[in-house]
Amino acid sequence: MSTIEHGFKAEVRQLLDLMVHSVYSDQQVFLRELVSNSTDALDRVRFLALTRDDLVPAQEDEPGVRITIDEEARSLTIDDDGIGMTEVEVVENLGTIAHSGSKAFLEALKDKPEDAPKFIGQFGVGFYSCFMVAEEVVVETRSALPGQKPVVWRSDGKGTYTVDIGDRAHRGTRVTVKLHEEAAEFAHAARVRHVITRYSNFLPWPIAVDGEQANSAKTLWLEPPSQVTDEEANEFYKSITLDWRDPALKIHVSVDSPLQYSALLFVPSERPWDLFHPEADRGPRLYARRVLITEHARDLLPDWLRFLRGVVSGEDISLNVSREMIQKTPALRKIRNALTTRILKELAKVANSEAPDGEAHPYASLWNDFGVVLKEGYYREADDLRERLVPLLRFNALSHDDEEGLLSLADYRNAMPEGQDAIWYLTGATRADALSSPHLEAFRNRGWDVLLFTDPIDEWVAATLTEYDGVPVKSVSRGEISLEDEAEGEKADLSVLTPWLEELYGDAVAGVRSSGRLTDTACVLVDDEEGLSANMERLLRQSAPGEVPAARRFLELNSRHPLIKNLARLKEEGRAEAAQSIGRLLLDDALLLEGTVYEPAEMGRRLQALLEQAAATAVAGPPPAESE
Repeated sequence: MSTIEHGFKAEVRQLLDLMVHSVYSDQQVFLRELVSNSTDALDRVRFLALTRDDLVPAQEDEPGVRITIDEEARSLTIDDDGIGMTEVEVVENLGTIAHSGSKAFLEALKDKPEDAPKFIGQFGVGFYSCFMVAEEVVVETRSALPGQKPVVWRSDGKGTYTVDIGDRAHRGTRVTVKLHEEAAEFAHAARVRHVITRYSNFLPWPIAVDGEQANSAKTLWLEPPSQVTDEEANEFYKSITLDWRDPALKIHVSVDSPLQYSALLFVPSERPWDLFHPEADRGPRLYARRVLITEHARDLLPDWLRFLRGVVSGEDISLNVSREMIQKTPALRKIRNALTTRILKELAKVANSEAPDGEAHPYASLWNDFGVVLKEGYYREADDLRERLVPLLRFNALSHDDEEGLLSLADYRNAMPEGQDAIWYLTGATRADALSSPHLEAFRNRGWDVLLFTDPIDEWVAATLTEYDGVPVKSVSRGEISLEDEAEGEKADLSVLTPWLEELYGDAVAGVRSSGRLTDTACVLVDDEEGLSANMERLLRQSAPGEVPAARRFLELNSRHPLIKNLARLKEEGRAEAAQSIGRLLLDDALLLEGTVYEPAEMGRRLQALLEQAAATAVAGPPPAESE
């Protein structure tokens, strides 16, 4: 046969250029694609050999993939002992962009799917990625089928290719890539080994680079979980994360039906430094048929599980044409949902376990590092996942002596005393700020516990967590609270004072009323039942200074407090100037108690005027008695 020149059937130069420069974003994937094609070919010939004994023999006793490099010639060659191609297949597979021999082979076996092997190459585009780095590509191939001639295919990727008779004596395919100058890095063995280790380290066939095997790692995630020791898993975790510490938790999953996938995931022993960096790489490594598809499959787990590290491998994952991005296919969504459920189940096992004698509970450390993102999941997810997340939630509480104490909703519910009909919580910037709040006074006196929500995300959690086990979840700082009045002593008549203060404050407050939550403090500001809370307002102001209007809250008065009783008396006696001055400072005091200052200059002037009045009164009074 004389050399025959062909034009690419897929119309050609512009399309090939598009495939080469748009489909792939990283030049090194060309090597991954060519190696994957070779292992596909090896899988196919092994499958055919089960039913045929007349196949052309391989070059080596142990078939595999051999890569040789010629630095001087700036070229590399990928040689395999696979199925090879006939002349017709060469023209069909290499002359038509997006035609896949592997896919056609599977189509031919569609009547016997239980016998069909799983192949990596499914789109027929991967081969053309070599033109990202090549001046010329030469393919020498011989079909394993008897009676077929060897063929040589040659192209510079500019619209045409040639086909000629070759001289290959054994079955398989050899692809020689003549590299252009900008891709000379791939004419170095160390660089090629690095790419093989990264992308093809777990392929089942041996891959040699200049005679030395480059893939050697054990695919732990494909092993039965019972056969993987903790030591093996820990070493694997360290190798993929570069973390010198053992992981806090291992989650090994192997599923055969209805989808076939495996996963080996880890919870780090400490919070990663980039946990809250939006642009940080996240998501486990994704493999398909032992080939690395992406280092960070962001869509494979919910964003609130971004602290997990590890590997997921799926036989049924549908990938896009470049294998560099995962499509949002039904199979992927099912794997994501199944993995999320399994992870939550494993976390629940830790949460429900018994603490070793004399040691901290293992879940305490895990929660301190990752609890805030689990709360993020509770806020973001639908009801079915929220139900699974609720048992994992932990909070500090009024009854605890320090910040390390953790209380679940179940613990709180079981410890509720008779007469308490709600789960109470208080949001605040820190535990210390929350503990100093006047809102807790009546609850302290009754011995009722209060959960302290001190993470910023807790405001959103509180908006979603409205009941637990049939018990309402309520804020001690929101709305009116009607608790039985157990205090003693005379109470001020507020019937005149409250409407007068409402008129004095105007739009600064939503109203003034008697308090059912104060025992020691004169007054407190209370969030409206449906309005913006003081803590939420603080958080929003931090992110958007000057753009968040002040929420109107209710000022509640402790009618037994001496200050309130004296203020009421001043108003009754008609001493308007003194009453007005103290009334304005009363609101200032309530704002200061919650750490809010809207008009510091005005507040300072009012306080200074009162101090002047107090000093003048002290000077005008009788001198202190002289000591004998």
